[in-house]
Amino acid sequence: MTDLAARVILLWGWRRAVVALLAGACAVLALPPYDFFPAGFVSFTVLVWLLDGVAPDPGDRLLRRLRGAFAVGWWFGFGYFVAGLWWVGRALLVDADNFAWALPIAVLGLPALLALFYGLAAALARLAWADGIGRIVALAAAFGIAEWLRSFVLTGFPWNAVGYAAMPLPVLMQSVAVVGLFGMNALAVLVFAIPALTGFRRHRLVGVAVALLLIAAHIGYGLFQIYGTAPVEDGRQLQVRVVQPSVSQSGKWDPQERARIMKSLLDLSARPPAEGRERPELIVWPETALPFVITERPDALAAIGTMLETGQTLFLGAVRSEAAASAQDAPRYYNAVVAINDGGEIVDAVDKLHLVPFGEYLPFQELLEGFGFETVAETIGGFSAGSARRALSAPGGIGALPMICYEIIFPDLLAGSSAQADIIVNVTNDAWFGDTAGPYQHFRQAQVRAVEAGMPLIRAANNGISAIVDEKGRVVDAFALDTVGVLDAALFVADGRHQNTINAGRNGLLIILFFATLACGMNISQRLRSN
Repeated sequence: MTDLAARVILLWGWRRAVVALLAGACAVLALPPYDFFPAGFVSFTVLVWLLDGVAPDPGDRLLRRLRGAFAVGWWFGFGYFVAGLWWVGRALLVDADNFAWALPIAVLGLPALLALFYGLAAALARLAWADGIGRIVALAAAFGIAEWLRSFVLTGFPWNAVGYAAMPLPVLMQSVAVVGLFGMNALAVLVFAIPALTGFRRHRLVGVAVALLLIAAHIGYGLFQIYGTAPVEDGRQLQVRVVQPSVSQSGKWDPQERARIMKSLLDLSARPPAEGRERPELIVWPETALPFVITERPDALAAIGTMLETGQTLFLGAVRSEAAASAQDAPRYYNAVVAINDGGEIVDAVDKLHLVPFGEYLPFQELLEGFGFETVAETIGGFSAGSARRALSAPGGIGALPMICYEIIFPDLLAGSSAQADIIVNVTNDAWFGDTAGPYQHFRQAQVRAVEAGMPLIRAANNGISAIVDEKGRVVDAFALDTVGVLDAALFVADGRHQNTINAGRNGLLIILFFATLACGMNISQRLRSN
């Protein structure tokens, strides 16, 4: 290992950039759908050695000294995000005539932007770089900070945060309820980078001991939560039906297809329950399930009311509109989860707050529309953001917190509203991305949110992955991609409201702060010894 470490450390120029890019791309193998977590040990070990090889001139100014480390981190991040997010470009090919020109921006431009966060992480780590385990702690703290920033800077996009690589199975997800995603990011980097010490004598045994202790605690806590805790008895069963229609995205908004899509959803929802199953109380349709504005179609509401039996409630993802405030204004359109009772009445609705830039709205809309830009989602002038997030009332007085599409990847969005809810309802339409890694990554992040919040998850996805997940992240039932059908399940809902996400998020930030303080202390100590 010493010889290999020396070869990586001595790399220079384009060779260093290529190895950093390949190391970042390798890390994606630890994410869904591959879940080969050993790839993380390879990637972050190589990253540490590459940063060891950055030798700035002590006489240079600070920014100049950090330029080499930033470049290594940027190339690592570029490889990671290109390999992990290339499928985003698939959405642009649904309407290739209008959006194919933007394919390089999606496939290369977005990763180049996100890689800036990993470049920052590498530069911050190099500031507190120290011999032995000190540099591993510095890298863990820096990546923790970078991933935290990535969750909100420029509206935020914490997709494929590195901590997910340490959570391929429900038993390995339980720690996130204690330390949150931000804490998992820092801890995962710490453990993945420990093998970099095997190329040197200093702190090698200490590092291996720390890694083994953290791995044992991670696995042990997961086993205890899954198998060692008594099941909660206070609660009730909610009979749930999830509808997965698998409507083709290319034909979804074709006016000639509207009646067929509506009929398919109604027929699936009205199916008798499977043998041994009770009649569903709550039926859930995916995001924008109907290819029209629900508030403009009283006939559709009447058909839904006829389909629903007494006492049943339908949650559906739908586009809803609000009339313009004046004759000069245009009506507003919202991506919403709408609750409809057995009389065909809209009794409540919650609008999506965190819209997708360029997908659902245009930043600097007037300016960019002048250059011919438009939103990818097929709506009238894009969506407006909702004003507040709150729980909808499901049968039995159960609070159901709607998270629309990629809102589920943001721990902070869930944290602010989790106290109102008993379950999470995630509606999405991943048909934009076809049979790629995207839907699998999206589902994993939703699964982890359930564990982080300590609440069951009902997930309705147009073409998959639809699922019913318990509060431990275990899949009760699920549909594969492009399956057409309904999932019926009895979901146990515990009494009481939940605030797990708030506590876990705070603990995660405290872990990052601890690592940062420890790394700085070790760096200062080394400098004092050298002087």
